Amino acid sequence: MVDYFYGMHWMLATPFLPNEEIDYESIPKIVGQAKETGCTGVVGLGVMGEAARLTDAERTKVAEAIISAADGLPVTLGTTANSTKAVIDRSIEAEELGSAAIMVSAPSMQKANIDNLFAHYARLAERISIPIVMQDYPQVSGVEMPVSFIARVAEEIPQVKYLKLEDPPTPTKISLIRDRISDRLGIFGGLGGVFLLDELRRGSIGAMTGFAYPEVLVKICSLMKDGCTEEAENLFYRYLPLIQFEQQEGIGLAIRKAGLHKRGLIQSATVRAPASQLAPDTRVELDTIIKRVGLN
Repeated sequence: MVDYFYGMHWMLATPFLPNEEIDYESIPKIVGQAKETGCTGVVGLGVMGEAARLTDAERTKVAEAIISAADGLPVTLGTTANSTKAVIDRSIEAEELGSAAIMVSAPSMQKANIDNLFAHYARLAERISIPIVMQDYPQVSGVEMPVSFIARVAEEIPQVKYLKLEDPPTPTKISLIRDRISDRLGIFGGLGGVFLLDELRRGSIGAMTGFAYPEVLVKICSLMKDGCTEEAENLFYRYLPLIQFEQQEGIGLAIRKAGLHKRGLIQSATVRAPASQLAPDTRVELDTIIKRVGLN
């Protein structure tokens, strides 16, 4: 398949002021960082963007701000919703705003039904013309996507061109998918990039993640694509302590925002309640790791 999406797509944080109002002034800074560091694209309104904590009106304004700042850089917008109608409405709006693709996770289902989930994506595909990135993230959605389901979607819903795979062990699942459908789907890793190296070895085409230093992952993807495996490995293992530190369940987003704030990309590291702000001790630990890996 055409891999023009190959590489690092930076999952964007939604910046907030200390009073939890959206900091629209910082959005161009974040998007600008993605452009300057060679990201293939950016992704807004995902888990990293605290999309579930935004009002519908805020979602639209944030999407508009991202697309305006991107100025041609491909933007993927998250349009996940708990009803098919809502995801269709959000996706139509995203396409009208100029999104290059949409990212859709499984809706919350009291009792997961694979046939209903398939119909969810099939109905969506009938209503839009831009590519769909199907997000496999059971830790958040509560819905498992078996390899057989992913293969069926790839074979029967051509609008679903990409998979964001966040169901570990991700390298193993990539191999199982590739064995089943070859390269019919472009597969991206996520989960902060913690399995990026092995995912690329197994056939992923890059990453969609919010790691606060995207230039590191951009370089790793580029080196692997060029066959410079040893150099990519050295780079990955140099920064792995920071990658792992960011990927702490429950506080990962707050850690990343602290990193973005430290870089001067956002005015405040605020996350919206009921999420917890980063504890002072954790911030000190983050600063220590950043300095140790040479990013201070």
